[in-house]
Amino acid sequence: MSEPLSENQIHEALASLPGWAFADDTISKTYRFGSFTEAIGFITEMGFACERANHHPELTNVYSTVTIRLNTHDAGGKVTEKDIDLAGEMEKLATKRG
Repeated sequence: MSEPLSENQIHEALASLPGWAFADDTISKTYRFGSFTEAIGFITEMGFACERANHHPELTNVYSTVTIRLNTHDAGGKVTEKDIDLAGEMEKLATKRG
């Protein structure tokens, strides 16, 4: 089972993840892309990273925006290192897409 991070640990980790926020035991970010196709491409690529990590976000897509919310179910719905790591992977994917 994953161990929940303290609020201080979460805020320290998010300092290196621009645009990510912590609220209600969840870290989240909304990405904006140039088109629906770009947003769906990001979701598809992100899906492979999530499978590799065996960790899956809550996500919504409205046209060219994708909102991601992360917490760890087996840690009681709290934020863990798994969430921070996956957020970092999403940042790499989004940065690669421009």
